[in-house]
Amino acid sequence: MIEIKNLTKHYKNFTLDDVSMEIPSGRITGFIGANGAGKSTTFKAILGLIKTDGGEILINGKNIKDFSEKDKAQIGCVMTDSFFSDTLRIKDIAKIMKAMFKSFDEEYFLNKCEAFNLPKDKRIRDFSGGMKAKIKVITALSYDSKVLILDEPTVGLDVVVREEVLDLIREYVGNNEERSVIISSHISSDIEKLCDDIYMIHDGKIVFHDDTDKLLFEYAAVKVDETEFEKLDKKYIRSFRKEKYGYECLTWQKDYYMENYPSVVVEKMSIDEMMMILIKGEKI
Repeated sequence: MIEIKNLTKHYKNFTLDDVSMEIPSGRITGFIGANGAGKSTTFKAILGLIKTDGGEILINGKNIKDFSEKDKAQIGCVMTDSFFSDTLRIKDIAKIMKAMFKSFDEEYFLNKCEAFNLPKDKRIRDFSGGMKAKIKVITALSYDSKVLILDEPTVGLDVVVREEVLDLIREYVGNNEERSVIISSHISSDIEKLCDDIYMIHDGKIVFHDDTDKLLFEYAAVKVDETEFEKLDKKYIRSFRKEKYGYECLTWQKDYYMENYPSVVVEKMSIDEMMMILIKGEKI
């Protein structure tokens, strides 16, 4: 389990402000937001790569400030701005990982590389962007980590390979219910299919959290004109924004509006559309 409590980090032009999250064991949590919203800063804080200004981060009940090298080996990660030296080959990566981590499963690693058609004797610098994305994910899954942090792991992959990578992540959690995964992605369909729940961050603050099933089946857009908006019971409206036709409102109780306002339009929303109304809209 990952617990983030009131995490704060100050930069000159950005502040991660009182961020709290909980990623239980056996679950995959999505972490969404625009570029610069604070996702990577949060990930770096979990990994102990930056010094924070407040709050605490616990993994399986232990503060990361007290982590030993053995504890750190229980965290796997894929970061967008990190990679192996481009002079290495897959067989070199296998040797390095085996030397660094006692739990590294070399057979699994090499078998997955072969299954994803990654050439063992080709240097990383000659890999395509998609091939590099694959090798990072496979490496992160190849030792017995208890926590997996994935920052845009499917970027650069076509739809078929993306689905294969998502299956690997599902398998990672399915094989051990003590494992926790937090993943960021700009591909909303990946988040919808993979994640049990979703956090959204904006300008360094958590602005949304709910279960994915609830988001997909109970959240919706209520579209009304000026007159309907004035008469609308807004107790189940989270935020709204002005449109040419009137107002678009985000609700987490779509059945209430369908039953009590049969003349108004109630439409399913994508994660991207929800993000826009949460960011651009006004709160009730």
